[in-house]
Amino acid sequence: MSKPFITLPKLTLKALFDNSVENYSDKLAVRVVSEEGMSYAEFGEKVKVVQALLIEYGIGKGDKVALYSTNMPHWPVVYFATVTMGAVIVPILPDFHTNEALHIASHAECKAAFVSNKLFQTMLDESQPPSMNLLVELDDLGVLKDYSFPSAVDMVMKKGGEHLNKAMGKLGRENVEIEVEEEDLAAIIYTSGTTGSSKGVMLTHKNLAFDASAGQHLVDIFPEDRFLSILPLAHTYECTVGMLIPILNGASIHYITKPPTPSVLIKAMGTVKPTFMLSVPLVIEKIYKNKVQPNFQKNFFIKFLYSIPFIRRKLNKIAGKKLYETFGGKLRFFGVGGGGISPHVEFFLREAEFPYCIGYGLTETAPLLAGTNPSVTKFKAIGPIIPEVESELRDKQPNGSGTLWVKGPNIMKGYYKDPEKTAEVIDKEGWFNTEDIGYFDEDGYFFMSGRAKNTIVGASGENIYPEQIEAAINAHELVADSLVFDDNGVLSARIYLDPEKLDSYLGVTSKSETKMHAKVEEVLEEIRVGVNEKVSSFSRIRKVIEQREEFIKTPTKKIKRYLYVEAPKK
Repeated sequence: MSKPFITLPKLTLKALFDNSVENYSDKLAVRVVSEEGMSYAEFGEKVKVVQALLIEYGIGKGDKVALYSTNMPHWPVVYFATVTMGAVIVPILPDFHTNEALHIASHAECKAAFVSNKLFQTMLDESQPPSMNLLVELDDLGVLKDYSFPSAVDMVMKKGGEHLNKAMGKLGRENVEIEVEEEDLAAIIYTSGTTGSSKGVMLTHKNLAFDASAGQHLVDIFPEDRFLSILPLAHTYECTVGMLIPILNGASIHYITKPPTPSVLIKAMGTVKPTFMLSVPLVIEKIYKNKVQPNFQKNFFIKFLYSIPFIRRKLNKIAGKKLYETFGGKLRFFGVGGGGISPHVEFFLREAEFPYCIGYGLTETAPLLAGTNPSVTKFKAIGPIIPEVESELRDKQPNGSGTLWVKGPNIMKGYYKDPEKTAEVIDKEGWFNTEDIGYFDEDGYFFMSGRAKNTIVGASGENIYPEQIEAAINAHELVADSLVFDDNGVLSARIYLDPEKLDSYLGVTSKSETKMHAKVEEVLEEIRVGVNEKVSSFSRIRKVIEQREEFIKTPTKKIKRYLYVEAPKK
């Protein structure tokens, strides 16, 4: 029997948070792995403290508050303190450069900024946004800089400082209660930090609360569930699915304070024994290529056995059980989002009976648009569009695929201060252009072919989706990553070979640089020929280029294509 849906009296983040604090007060809410955490009751009290501080410094409904930090329990505290008092949160990815972070804070006219200890120096230079009143260190919630008066600067407060106590006392006396409505702006999420091209996605309370509630259609979540958070909270994927959804359901969230290297992850998973995890494709693809695939290629005999279907299925099931234990042995849901997963890896996960599923969405859709749960996945499919969201395919091709347009309660209000760009993606009837191309099967599952803006038109007018060719290239054991592009009419691929595996394969100590270069060229040509045997005739690669340095990527580990693809010559 399924768990009853949680129905909120109002689709606001305030209603969501108040409901959880009231109903799960004694349950664990957030913590750092292996450290003592906060219960929902303590979480609620901490939110009031931060709200008091904001009010003390003149921040009120509609004012913008920047949040520039790595993941930690105070991140959701500041998030909810801001949105539940009607102010607007502006999360900034910790990967963004100082100049990008300052540009965002200035563009959004933030009046306050909460910055983690490691990053706070970036907000202390002379280029502070003129609207800024307050700068707070997130780790300890200590005031670092007070911009309220010219003479009051560099007010460094002690942990849990007297200023917070004073503000809390003031809040208690005034008994502040701010009404928050569904259509009120809750967050501005910047999809890029590059000056001049930033797009601030405006998400309302209804957008986010609806999207979090929609998660209940996909999978049951209980207060006993444990989420291990490994993706940046400033990204909408982790923020909604990895924070709002578990908090709505009274589950606990566990953060790691170090970069999620394999050793750090394995230790954390062993400690937390998570039941839910969210990932991007690169994480599980790396685990497969580095930990699983080599076991099936140890020698000719094992390779031969693995080529026999019924033996392969048994071997994959055994490997899947070991992988499951590595993840803590309690996992019910391993969600993959932020990009398409390699079919090669997904095929293994299916035969391994690993509890994976694919989610799909965009920042502009808060972000969840489509998905399913591990028990009903389909190979290469995402899943149905979430309830109450309309969808249609436009500019359909003869094969049935088209550009996905959607309309519903999770569609953004628009781009901040940019009505022109907003009008480019949202039509007069409120339909949003995802710019993703795909098709629906008879069960309503969405299959995505690729991004419209990445699509390459072949010599005879065929649509070539580089993501599909890249998946075939990346399946090669020596390939770390690749990028397929149109080089003025020549379908080409930049290929970044795994340095460690390449060194081992080539035996670098015994070869000159000239011989090594020739060998690399042979490897690249071998990859090209092998891939061309697996793709359609019009998608065959004609040229391969060695990418000697790792690709520069977004926080969700997608290659920044524009850095490597030149505009076509006229």
